[in-house]
Amino acid sequence: MAEALDAPAVSPGPDEERLRRWRLVLGGDDDGTGTKLTGRDLEMDKALAALYNKGDYDTGPGGGGVTGRGRGKSARQGPRSAGLGASSPQVARWLGDIRSYFPQTVVQVMQRDAIDRLNLRQLLLEPEMMESVEPDVHLVGTLLSLNHLMPAETKETARQVVRKLVEDLERRLGAKLRATVSGALDKTTRTGRPRHSDIDWGRTIQVNLKNYLPEYKTVVPERLVGYARKERAVKRDVVLAIDQSGSMYASVVYASVFGAVLASLKSLKTSLVVFDTAVVDLTPQLSDPVDVLFGTQLGGGTDINRAIAYSQSLITRPTESIFILISDLYEGGVRREMLRRVAEMTAAGTQVIVLLALSDEGAPSYDRENAAALAALGVPAFACTPDKFGDLMAAAIQRQDLQRFLED
Repeated sequence: MAEALDAPAVSPGPDEERLRRWRLVLGGDDDGTGTKLTGRDLEMDKALAALYNKGDYDTGPGGGGVTGRGRGKSARQGPRSAGLGASSPQVARWLGDIRSYFPQTVVQVMQRDAIDRLNLRQLLLEPEMMESVEPDVHLVGTLLSLNHLMPAETKETARQVVRKLVEDLERRLGAKLRATVSGALDKTTRTGRPRHSDIDWGRTIQVNLKNYLPEYKTVVPERLVGYARKERAVKRDVVLAIDQSGSMYASVVYASVFGAVLASLKSLKTSLVVFDTAVVDLTPQLSDPVDVLFGTQLGGGTDINRAIAYSQSLITRPTESIFILISDLYEGGVRREMLRRVAEMTAAGTQVIVLLALSDEGAPSYDRENAAALAALGVPAFACTPDKFGDLMAAAIQRQDLQRFLED
């Protein structure tokens, strides 16, 4: 008996763990696994069932939890309805609970499902709800689409939610973009008196190989070779034109953050415009990407030609300019004029890049005919994930071939 009491607790075997996971997936008491949930697993099951099953959500002590069909069974019987109802306190409590039960990535998926399945857009106009959500790109896109419907007290809370995401993106991606672009040196401009941090050591060693001292196994550099830093003057003008149609919400979020980062670099002159059937110049707001995002209006039609026409007016040094159009290319304006303007820009020496999407949500939907027409003009059109944008900008600034980004 003493040995039994002193024995360590036995971890569930692989079969028990597999049944436990299936029980959480299927839901309901008649799922066929024969596994009963207790403690934290039971609370997780209640949170899942509140979204994916019929039933009511109750997290109070001794609460009835959720009643209704299991997740697997209800799925076989047809469309499922959820049990969170339209109660803001109930939904806010559920949002808080799932953040304690599941990792952040799962929470974001469940929030997205709740917004889509339960049509929670109206509840997102309430401050109590805003304080409960976990920010992600999808949620921010939804908030921006509701921007003009928000009462004043909700808008300030929504700005705090958006700022939390923006700060996270700046920390994860903005720092890399800033470092990559700041370190992009003009490889065609050499100097014989570079700063220590600007020395091109590979080239310096190569031109001083005749001064190699075998006994010391070193090269004496009589001549230093280095680059002039781009920060010493404005070397490139960058114009970002962002399609703000509803399907481009993720690109709008990332591009707004990146635009603000680029605007902070003295070596670049950055302009940012957003467009649907009208064009709005948000360059004055670039000091704060949250202001940029709340200056957008997701949804509506698309007039790419008008956006390019306005962008052309911002370009005063064509050979030193980079024009980046972020759009799925579904043109609602005059297609022939759009292509003519792009041809004019490239002929004048402007580097034109078309990003079909700036997101990590997989292959985008886009107008293939327009993409092919742009390719015929020598303009690359491809999707870019946020983590690659810094490398793309550095390559564009240095006038490198962008074909490798098209192949990735």
